[in-house]
Amino acid sequence: MTEETTTAPAAAEETPTEQKFAIQRFYLKDLSFETPQGAAAFNKQWQPKINQDLNAKTTKIDTDLYEVSLRITITASDGDETIYLIEVEQAGLFTIAGIEGQQLTQVLNTTCPGMLFPYGREVIDSTLVKGSFPPLMIPPINFDALFVQAMQQSQAKAEQAAAEEPSEGTSH
Repeated sequence: MTEETTTAPAAAEETPTEQKFAIQRFYLKDLSFETPQGAAAFNKQWQPKINQDLNAKTTKIDTDLYEVSLRITITASDGDETIYLIEVEQAGLFTIAGIEGQQLTQVLNTTCPGMLFPYGREVIDSTLVKGSFPPLMIPPINFDALFVQAMQQSQAKAEQAAAEEPSEGTSH
């Protein structure tokens, strides 16, 4: 008689999945540019205040394929008057395999937006110049620091919610 061994399936289970990260495509998903005052915006001396808002969104397209989009909104205003408003949604398709849980969340919220940001920043500068405004050099953003800050805020909220819950078994 021959002995059968079943070590192959067990070995396959123990072998860690190979990690894979690949950029499939970067693309401009949306662009909006408004100059509410039209030509009047060029006839005034402005002391503009620049407001910047960032928002990242992830959509799972298929197994191991994710779309990450980074929306950058810039509003230049002087007092109550808006000089211009520009909104860019820069997106990318990423193949991500063998990365799960917290590590996947971090890659989707730091690495991917960090790769998209320079493209969105270039679209903003180019659009402003075409709109006859000076380029706006948006400084680099540390998405890792933003992610850590968001995680700390989320943890603090969870701890606060847990502390506010009435404890069970205290009735007499």
